Amino acid sequence: MSENEHGNSGYDEWLDAIDEGDAYYLECSNGHGSLPPRRICPECGETNLEDTPLPETGDIDTYTVIHVATPSFADDAPYTTAIADFGPVRVTAVAPDDVEVGESVSLTVGESKTNGDRLLQFERF
Repeated sequence: MSENEHGNSGYDEWLDAIDEGDAYYLECSNGHGSLPPRRICPECGETNLEDTPLPETGDIDTYTVIHVATPSFADDAPYTTAIADFGPVRVTAVAPDDVEVGESVSLTVGESKTNGDRLLQFERF
């Protein structure tokens, strides 16, 4: 089975775009934003989604510190995850340990200490 059949292709392409400085979100003709690998707008059901540049920075809405991680992130714990508002979309990613609500961040791609998989990270802007 190919990556497209597994459904990872859109997400992997999105991580590549972030890594290359070309982050984007998906937008339908009604102006609803969502993140890849969507094929249908979660707000209205439209299937014609356009790649739209993601704002360069977002603001932290909330965060939590994970002390007891799942086995796939055991070596990463403790770590902080946060949700940031990037205008039309909200993004969840690993954040700096001392992140604060309202802080401006940018989106980047990092690597899990546990398994080496790529993951989304916020960095201070």
